[in-house]
Amino acid sequence: MAPLLPLIFFLMISSNSAQGPPSPGYNPSSKISTVGFDQGFRNLWGPKHQNLDQGALTIWLDSSSGSGFKSLHPYRSGYFGAAVKLQPGYTAGVITSFYLSNNEEHPGNHDEIDIEFLGTTPGKPYTLQTNVYIRGSGDGNIIGREKKFHLWFDPTQDFHNYAIVWNPTEIIFLVDDVPIRRYQRKSDATFPLRPMWAYGSIWDASTWATEDGKYKADYNYQPFIGRYNNFKLGGCTADGPTTTSCQPPSASPSGTTGLSQQQNSAMEWVQRNYLVYDYCQDPKRDHTQTPEC
Repeated sequence: MAPLLPLIFFLMISSNSAQGPPSPGYNPSSKISTVGFDQGFRNLWGPKHQNLDQGALTIWLDSSSGSGFKSLHPYRSGYFGAAVKLQPGYTAGVITSFYLSNNEEHPGNHDEIDIEFLGTTPGKPYTLQTNVYIRGSGDGNIIGREKKFHLWFDPTQDFHNYAIVWNPTEIIFLVDDVPIRRYQRKSDATFPLRPMWAYGSIWDASTWATEDGKYKADYNYQPFIGRYNNFKLGGCTADGPTTTSCQPPSASPSGTTGLSQQQNSAMEWVQRNYLVYDYCQDPKRDHTQTPEC
């Protein structure tokens, strides 16, 4: 029996490392109704690289074009989510995204809240990049607030739910209802306050996406496909009558800002095990530009 002991020990270690995060104890997505793509979004670019079939949206990138979509309305706050399934294999240089932005309204001086999946090479995991821009992109001095994560599952095997909760006091990034990052409003200068639209896209970012541009998009592997469903939009629109009755969403079971103790424990587990880059800890960054650190 002795030879079996190392195998059993290995399986125990593998099992423990494969476990997901502790339960956050609350599912913010359960409070938000799913909307059909046409109810909440429209094609923005690359219409011939976009297909809608029974509520599931497929967008793809090839050597001729990528594709993107945009919400029908701008929002002042909200819960914005979608289930996404990523392409396996060689996807270096390719970004599949779901994000908030007002770049069309404020070119060169826009706000943005990003969930971006950075393509990869076989045998290496996808990187999920979260980012926040405030009035500072396009002027040659882009100040990103990136935190990058690996995931505790293979995002190419199935759909998983990714969401942004944005309200006047904080931004919460969620994966399958597990909070992975909380960005607080510490000053007006470091927090996006102007209305934004929800977007999704797939595009070629070979100059930086994969290992700082070391690996580029290789169109021998085209098309590169992103699949989306279970769209959720819930919040305060900015293009209708202004009303005090619209309450900004909360990620917390209490309905207030912040997270519960159980949610914080789940977030700390993710950051302890899967956070791979934090702009606040980067010694090459000028932290006078990011006082929230």
